[in-house]
Amino acid sequence: MNEWKKNIKTLFLQDNGVIPNHPTLPVLLYKNVWAEEALHAESLLNHNGWGNSWLNGVFNYHHYHSNAHEALAVVSGFVQLILGGEHGQKVYLQTGDVVVLPAGTGHKRLDSSTDFRIVGAYPGGMSYNTRTGEDAERAKALQEIREVPIPDTDPVFGQDGPLMEIWSGKKS
Repeated sequence: MNEWKKNIKTLFLQDNGVIPNHPTLPVLLYKNVWAEEALHAESLLNHNGWGNSWLNGVFNYHHYHSNAHEALAVVSGFVQLILGGEHGQKVYLQTGDVVVLPAGTGHKRLDSSTDFRIVGAYPGGMSYNTRTGEDAERAKALQEIREVPIPDTDPVFGQDGPLMEIWSGKKS
């Protein structure tokens, strides 16, 4: 068994009619992978080929990106998110945790510590949109989600990381 498999969880989320989520790719949750390196999360993500990064928080309303996958790395504090829409999966993230959201995955901040900071980044530095589940955007969003390619690298482990294996079903 690869060592990384012990610290990675997968979450499969379904389309709830408002938030599409991804039809085939799971959310990847990397627990405590950067506990010692959390303050350098942005440069680590960038080094692993995930760019167009930012440092801030997470919106307190349901939203998703239909044209890009997103990696979120907790730099400080903790956050409780709900993934997948109103009745989705609640996850607790703390300093050193990373979550990778496939295109279409809804996310919303439910609670966080006062010192909470998170870095977001996108494979190859892709630009991203922000969608909120409006009826008028759904058809276009569903098409965009299907067109987003599997990344060339894992945001945490780079070229030899599990993302490509898990998302493509191939052994690395």
